[in-house]
Amino acid sequence: MAGRSEPAVLPAVLRVPLGTVAVLAALVVVALGILFAGDSGPAAVDARIQAVADGVGPPWRYLAQFLDFLGEPVGSVLVVLSALIGCLLLRRPRAAVFVLAGVGVTVMTTTLLKFLVGRTIHGPDNLSYPSGHTAFATALAVIAALLAADRSGLGRAAGTSLVLAAASAAGGAMGWAEVALGAHYPTDALGGWCTALAVTPALARLVDRTADRMTRRGADRTDERMADAGGRGR
Repeated sequence: MAGRSEPAVLPAVLRVPLGTVAVLAALVVVALGILFAGDSGPAAVDARIQAVADGVGPPWRYLAQFLDFLGEPVGSVLVVLSALIGCLLLRRPRAAVFVLAGVGVTVMTTTLLKFLVGRTIHGPDNLSYPSGHTAFATALAVIAALLAADRSGLGRAAGTSLVLAAASAAGGAMGWAEVALGAHYPTDALGGWCTALAVTPALARLVDRTADRMTRRGADRTDERMADAGGRGR
């Protein structure tokens, strides 16, 4: 029987709890998308939060601009490259694939949803729901937390708590930055956070299944070659 070449990116003990989280998050994304489809202004809850967070001054504005930069093309490439280098240094190529797939699909999903929902901010050309920056930061945090949970051997409760805490911290920080800079409504940030929570566990499972299948096929071919060589040697 072929063994796994390296640890899974989605630990077995976290499949059920994070699968449940993913389903609930997807429902929130869809519900908010329907609620705000075609809107061009804040909801009541957005207005209340924006009154506190929008338009912050130094030094908080500098922090918000730095966080926003990390979600921009140049900043995001630097962050992803750093994550990839870290995975390769730890000899976790499967994790490196997960970083690319998890972040890439999450960002593509937010882009597609923006066109489908059509919510705008500051003019008809600025699609806002869900926040791609928030989704990007949350996806990276979920990926890092999953790898840390596996490396630490955490159980279901501790591992799930770690993933949700990391997602909340990263998504909350980036969501605050986007609201503070006036780039998104708070509910856009919530939608981005939930999009990442819906996409990344599913991508992790897909990466594991694909990698395991390739490993088994490689092992089967090796066994066949060894059997053929043994047969010729008789």
